[in-house]
Parts: sequence; C-alpha cells; structure tokens
Amino acid sequence: MAQLIECVPNFSEGRDAAVLDAIADAVRSTDGVTLLDVDPGRATNRTVFTFVGEPAPVIEAAVSAARVGAQLIDMSQHSGEHPRFGGMDVCPLVPVSGITMEETVQHARELARRLGEDVGLTIFCYENAATRPERRNLAVVREGEYEALPERLASEEWKPDFGPAEFQPRTGATAVGARDFLVAYNVNLNTTSTRRANAIAFDVREKGRIRREPDPLTGEVVRDANGEPVWTPGLLEACKGIGWFIEEYGVAQISMNLTDLGVTPVHAAFDACVERAGARGIRVTGSEIVGLVPLAVLLDAGRHYLARQGRSVGVSDAELIKIAVRTMGLDELSPFDPAKRVIEYAIRDTSKKRLVDMTLEAFTHETASESPAPGGGSIAALAGAVGAALGTMVANLSSHKRGWDERWEEFSRVAEAGKLCHDRMLSLIDEDTEAFNRIMAAWRADESVRAERIDAATRYAIEVPLEVMEVALDAMGICEEMARIGMEASLSDAAVGGLCLRTATLGAGLNVRINAKDLKDEEARTAYLARAAELEGEAIRREEALTASVRARLG
Repeated sequence: MAQLIECVPNFSEGRDAAVLDAIADAVRSTDGVTLLDVDPGRATNRTVFTFVGEPAPVIEAAVSAARVGAQLIDMSQHSGEHPRFGGMDVCPLVPVSGITMEETVQHARELARRLGEDVGLTIFCYENAATRPERRNLAVVREGEYEALPERLASEEWKPDFGPAEFQPRTGATAVGARDFLVAYNVNLNTTSTRRANAIAFDVREKGRIRREPDPLTGEVVRDANGEPVWTPGLLEACKGIGWFIEEYGVAQISMNLTDLGVTPVHAAFDACVERAGARGIRVTGSEIVGLVPLAVLLDAGRHYLARQGRSVGVSDAELIKIAVRTMGLDELSPFDPAKRVIEYAIRDTSKKRLVDMTLEAFTHETASESPAPGGGSIAALAGAVGAALGTMVANLSSHKRGWDERWEEFSRVAEAGKLCHDRMLSLIDEDTEAFNRIMAAWRADESVRAERIDAATRYAIEVPLEVMEVALDAMGICEEMARIGMEASLSDAAVGGLCLRTATLGAGLNVRINAKDLKDEEARTAYLARAAELEGEAIRREEALTASVRARLG
C-alpha cells in the first residue's frame, strides 16, 4: 500500500487571485501530487491549500509553494481577521493511509529543515512534530502574531527550530507540524432553533457547558476556588462544536470539528447527536462532511452500522460506503459522490488503464488478444480472487442464515479475513502486468544501468506471483473453515473456492519458475524456487483434503 499524506498549508493571502494561482501552479507542477482544494477567504485574507501524495513529492510541492509565497507575499503589508505570523503561516502534514504518525513526524521535520535551509523561512515545529513540549500548541507558538516576532525572536526561549533566527519582515515565521486528520462535520436537525442546536452541541462537545445549580439552564454559575466558572464536559473527546442556522437549507445544524478520529470517529459523533437530539424532542435528519475524507472514515462507519444490525461486515468497500452514506444521511443536502469526496478515490489516476476496471467480457477478450499481457500470472491472481470471494460468500451467507443469528460475529470475522484476501488478489492482477512492463522497460534502458534494472525487475516479477501463492493459501484457510462450519447448502461453493485457490497457487508457481530462470543470482534463484515448491505442495495437499471432506459431507 502506498503511503499517502495530506499537506494543508495556509498562506496569508486571500484577495489576490494571481498570487493564489501562482502558488497553486507550483503544487500542480510537482509530479506525484494532487491538488484537492484551494479555499480563499477575503475577510481573513488567508487561503487554505490542500494537496495529497506520497511523502517525497508532497514535501517537494510544499517547498515549491513556499518559495513562490515568499516571493509574492509581503507580510509587512498584511492585514486580516485570522491570527497569523507568516506568509506561509502554517503547514501541517496529515497521515492519510499506509503511514504512521511517527513516520509523518519525521517527514514534517524534514519539510521544516528544507523550508528553513532552501527557502530561508523562520520555522517553528508544532503539534506532534514539536521539538519542545511547550511548542505543541499552535496558539502558543503564534502568540502575539507577526507584530510580536521581533521581540520574541530576540529571546533564546524562542529561537526557531530551523531557518533564520533574525526577524524576516517580508516572510515572518512559519509553523510546520504533523497532526491527525481533522473532519469538519455538520449534523442536520428538524428545527430552525439555533438555541436548541447549541444545547445539543454543548451536550456532545468535549468542552461541554458551564455548570449551573440547581437548574442546569437557569441556575447560578458554579465557580472554583479562583472564581472561574466550572465546566461540565460533554460526551465526546476531541470534538469541538456549536449550533447554527443555515439559511440556504432552512435548518439548524450541529457544526463540529473532529480533531482525532481515533478517539471520536464520525459515526460516533453522529450517534451522540442522535441520542441527545432525541432526548430534547428533536430529530436528526442527516449530516454532511465538509471537504474530503480518508476512505477509512466511511468504511469504519459502514462496519459500525452493519455490526449494530448483527450483519457481517465482510462486504465490499462499495457496500460499506453505501451503508454509511444512507445511515448518516450524508446525501440529504447535496449528492455525496465517493469518487469526488474520498481522498484515495479522488487522486486515483483514471487515465491509467486497469484490468480490474474492465468488464468480465472485456477482460477475457484482452487476455485472448495478441497482447502478451495480461497473461498467466494475472489469470492466476484472478483465480485466487474468485476463490477467496467464494469463501467470503459462504461466510456472509452463513452469518445471515435463519436460526444462526447468535453466530453472526463468528462468520463476520471469517468474511473480513476473506475480503482482505480477495482485495489483495485483485490488486495483484494488475501488479503482475506491471511486473511484465518493468522487465520490458529494463531491457530498453541505457546499457550502463540495464543489467541492474533487469535484475530488479526480474526479482519483482518473481515476488509478485510468490505473493499470489501466499495470499491464496491464506484464502484456502477461509474455504477450509467454511467447509467445516459453514451452511451445508454452500459446501460446494467452499470446495470450488479451494479448487480456484489451488489453480492460483500452481499457476503463480509456474510464473515464479519461468521468471527465476533469468535471475543471475544463483543463491536467490534457489531460494525462490524452494519457496514456490513448498507452497505448491501445501496447496495440493490442502485442496485435496478440503475436497474430500466436502464430498464426504455431501455423501
């Protein structure tokens, strides 16, 4: 899985379209990066850019954007409603998929170093990337804003992490951080009352409301020993919220910022609003996610609501997304198109022809054509995907069988494992073709690097079918378990799945052998062939035992 991070730089310019276009062009011109959004604000005189990609190109795009911003934005002439202290005011990196926060922190600090050394910006690291505990909070780092920088930078306490320690009148200072993904999320109510929406927001947000006694609405404010009001926390951690009225739609909403999805996911916020609204005689009618979200947000929500129904969660991503959208009413105010609203889908290169996107008929015709790919390797992966899908199907059907309601979790766990197998097999269909393309490209490379590239491409062309074999045997376990405990009416499906997985393993094994003969490293070739033979033998043994057990049960 590719590592994806999001970069959300905020520039102190929201009125000059030429400046914003130049910054956007700097991002767009960086290979491997997709610019998702440019959100300018005239009153704040500030623009939020959002782009995503793998870490290296994202860092490059951020440096390019910063360089343009430093040339075109003069902070000594800036005014606006939003707190700020630099031309590129803040630049957080956010892990999206396939990457940990710890890894994102390292990339943020590398970005901070590049901005300081290559662009000449004064850099402070904040949030998870902070080098000192007292600098984690952005408000603390930016205290006093641009106007306070000359005095702050003169003190040893506020020596920057990277870049010039002297005040830079034109560029000011920049805060570079690593933070969790923040979702702006609004829940729609069947009321026009901002006061009632606020009451629900106070119920759910982490900050809660000021405590009053004896009556929580009209009583006296409770104060601590220092005379400060005492607050009663709300239901949800990592949640900020208020109530407001949206004239465009004629409804009140609970508007929330969810700042740590690992603590409070979107579906938990929705459920809490439903519960508290109901307690106040108000009904939640739907909700909306502002901007784009990682795929995991919707998949987690879909699993949550299927589990509440006692249904297997080992279904397709498309089905999980559909359940999430319908349950939370994400399309009530406007259509919710996953292709445009899910980050991983929005950045997908649709110009690249993928085998898995073809119809079954088109795939078979492409296989039968004069083109050398797809070939046996892709077909082996396809057989593995179908075999894993059959085992998953039996698990899903068994979880829904009348009289087995209490066993749905048992079968759901099996179906989830099966889904992981057939999802991975689907990606290996195209990876096998990519392996062929790499070998062809290596042979066309310059003579000075040709041998090295041929060796690397050959190893990749061996390792892809080896993974097909390994995943096929993982999926064989799904079919074996379903043949043992699954519903009797689907025994033959589990057995056919096993046969497909045997074919996948043996077919991929032949691919390992034909590619391994071109490997110059004899020790590596021997190891690859030995591993393939081991997997082939296991596949034959397990499939024969599976088929025999099914035949015995069927009589």
